[in-house]
Amino acid sequence: MERRKKIHLEKKGWKVGTVRELLELTDAESTYFEIKLRLSEHIRQGRKRKGLTQVQLAELVESSQSRVAKMEGGDPSVSIDLLIRTLLALGVTEQELGKVIAAT
Repeated sequence: MERRKKIHLEKKGWKVGTVRELLELTDAESTYFEIKLRLSEHIRQGRKRKGLTQVQLAELVESSQSRVAKMEGGDPSVSIDLLIRTLLALGVTEQELGKVIAAT
């Protein structure tokens, strides 16, 4: 955020900061959520790259279209286990998976 905009918002009474600060997350919690979001985004990209609909991906991983939508949307109710199993079903290699997790 621009410094000028931040100062303007603070003068108007807004608190400006990061999501981590707002939710008072620990480093570990923040990293966990960032990893889940990267996995979710990679699922969406992989599905589109393969030309699959959410319904088709759901059938591939024996789930539902609404669950795939939640995966792609970063819904907190989706487990990392399901995200990883879905990526593997999309053909992501262990090495690619490691890169997604390790990305900063």
